[in-house]
Formats: sequence, C-alpha cells, structure tokens
Amino acid sequence: MKLSIIIPVFNEVNTIEKIINKIHLQSIKNFEIIIVDDCSTDGTREILKSKIRPKVKKIIYHKNNRGKGSAIITAKNYIKGDIVIIQDADLEYDPKDYKKLIFPILKKKTRVVYGTRVKKNKRYNSKNFISLSRIFFNHVLTIFSNFLNNQNLTDAHTCYKTFESKLFKRIKLEEEDFAFCPEVTSKISKLNEKILEVPINYKGRSKAQGKKIGLIDGFRAIYVIIKYRLKT
Repeated sequence: MKLSIIIPVFNEVNTIEKIINKIHLQSIKNFEIIIVDDCSTDGTREILKSKIRPKVKKIIYHKNNRGKGSAIITAKNYIKGDIVIIQDADLEYDPKDYKKLIFPILKKKTRVVYGTRVKKNKRYNSKNFISLSRIFFNHVLTIFSNFLNNQNLTDAHTCYKTFESKLFKRIKLEEEDFAFCPEVTSKISKLNEKILEVPINYKGRSKAQGKKIGLIDGFRAIYVIIKYRLKT
C-alpha cells in the first residue's frame, strides 16, 4: 500500500516545515507528499524551494491564488498511491491519525474515511475550537449536508478526508475554494459510497494565527450542497 498525501499550501511560512517533519516521523513509510503552493506571498515558497523540496515527491506552484479546491484538483494529476489523504499545511490536524484513517480502507470496510472532531456522544471539545460560533456553524452545516445527502456524519467539513485512489480519481472536482469539502461529500453520496468516520485529534487556530476559512465560506457550503444535490 502506498499513501498519497495532498497538501494545499497558501501563506503557511510558520508551519509548513513543521507539518512535513511530522509526517516523516510517522511509522507509515511508503508514502508520497504532493504539495501545491497556491501563490504564497509570505516566504512559504522560499522555504519550499530551500528546505522542503528534498523531503517530498512533488511541489507544484500556482501562478495565481485560486483556492484550496483548485490546489487539490491540480494535485490529483500526480497521485501514484493506492490511498489519498488531504492534509492542511497548518498544525490543526495531526498526522499521528493517519493509521486510523487508512485502516478501514485497507481492510475493505469502506472506500472513504473522514476524521471526525466530534466525540462519540456527538459533543465537541470546546477547548479545541477557537469559538463556540465555529462549533455551532459546523454542526448546522453538517446537519444540512446530512439531510440533503442522506448521510449520517458528525463532521462533514473536516479536513481529514481519506479515499481509495481509484474512487477519488473518478470524482470530477469543480469547486476551487473551500467548497471542495461540501462538493466531494455530495458527490460521494451520489455514488452511493459509504463514508466511515474515525475520531481524530484537533487543535483549532484563530484568524490571527492564520485561519483562512470564514463566514462567507459557510454560505458557499450551503449553496454548493444544494447545487450538487439538484445537479443531474
């Protein structure tokens, strides 16, 4: 089994090297890292070229800032592994959870695994989120997504999404921004594929620390869920 790790990057000068080093510390050794830099302007590109290049399989540089979804679409063309995982370039999500995320796919229990930030009793650990409002909106969006997509997820908008590569390559991705999340979840529903959730570690960060997703992305998520539910 080979794991392909896609990392979209935009202005993560303080964390990109740390997350790459964390990945290399994991016991999973047969992996490739595909980084897509989405036109960073804060010094991230210089670090990628000087320090990160020898540690990864591929780095692609976008000429314009196009969004997280666009970076994932670009990376899809270079996947060589059997399983794909999406990894943010910050430190909110911990690569220590990789084994838990890929295990159900290896055991043929499912072809898609999401890492949930919600406990088994469907409660959030408020210490791990930067605000109660983020918990509220994440919960509401998940309920809305479940209703339209006939799913039973606890955390539809988690970053940690893991796929069997053959399935992931079949999904035609179109959304270039953070709407990648609701798009791919909706399209998996239309394929009648089961999404299995496993609990993961999570430590949220604030806008001051580099958090980029905002309220407008929440409204975009609602629009995109409806869009792909109605699209034939």
